[in-house]
Amino acid sequence: MNIVKYDDSYYHIWNEFLNHAKNYHFFFHRDYLSYHKNRFEDHSLLVFDDKKKAIALLAANICDLTLYSHSGLTFGGFIVKESVKTKTMTHIFENLKIYLKNIGINRVYYKALPYIHHIKPSNEDLYALFLQNAVPVKRDAAAVIDLREKIKYSNGRRWSVNRAKKQNFIIQRSFDFKKFWNLLEHTLKLRYDSKPTHSLKEIEYLASKFPQNIKLYILTKNETLLCGAIIYENPSVSHLQYVANSIEGRELNALDLLIDRLIEIAKKDKRYFCFGTSARKETDKPNYNLLDQKERFGASCVIYDHYEWKIS
Repeated sequence: MNIVKYDDSYYHIWNEFLNHAKNYHFFFHRDYLSYHKNRFEDHSLLVFDDKKKAIALLAANICDLTLYSHSGLTFGGFIVKESVKTKTMTHIFENLKIYLKNIGINRVYYKALPYIHHIKPSNEDLYALFLQNAVPVKRDAAAVIDLREKIKYSNGRRWSVNRAKKQNFIIQRSFDFKKFWNLLEHTLKLRYDSKPTHSLKEIEYLASKFPQNIKLYILTKNETLLCGAIIYENPSVSHLQYVANSIEGRELNALDLLIDRLIEIAKKDKRYFCFGTSARKETDKPNYNLLDQKERFGASCVIYDHYEWKIS
């Protein structure tokens, strides 16, 4: 087994492997990772078996003698081929320990890929972390709808959606990210004194690279934008990445209707609809009001786990 640091000579090997992994996510495509490459010291890794065949990838960066998987992503962890079983993964971690010691790294911060994004069950890494005495240091609560089950809105949510259906709204996919971004930035500044994680330039770049994965939907009335949402689509998950609602949109329950429509779209070929996590950025404490708004759509909790592994 051999672990090597990624460089551009591995671009095609990396992406080709990713496309056939049992826990694929477009987050880990090199074109996605490159949008914020100047913010992090990339130290992504490829694992090759004794036959020089790639068996695993790890999108990662280094900071202060710590390997992070990856600081620029919501979640991460090893991406593996279907043939990688539990014993092989434990060997990968043993070899990773040796590799990291040799380059002076003494700590790993590991953000596991939530199971809803697995194409096939793929928690071998969590077992390997346990064997290495890694400990959970953070848990984020995501709100997720299982689209295979009957979805149960709260009475208030059902009322607001039905009320919005009586309006003359038009819901459609849009490519005018600038118009939506203006509404998003205004809304976040006004309500939370914050700004989007991505810049307009970044989201336009990513949407152009991944048009089947990153989609903007808007709701308008008389050609006026009332609300919008950006969806990130993976094979089994439709993830609500950004939402923005105008003052008029809130008065007319426009966003409730838009989300209802997005859930219906996701039912066609997805297993889960994910609203993302609801922690307060400034304190990392749960935002129960926001979480409650998501759970009223029939969502329930899925954990995003973070682990610390000290290399002894």
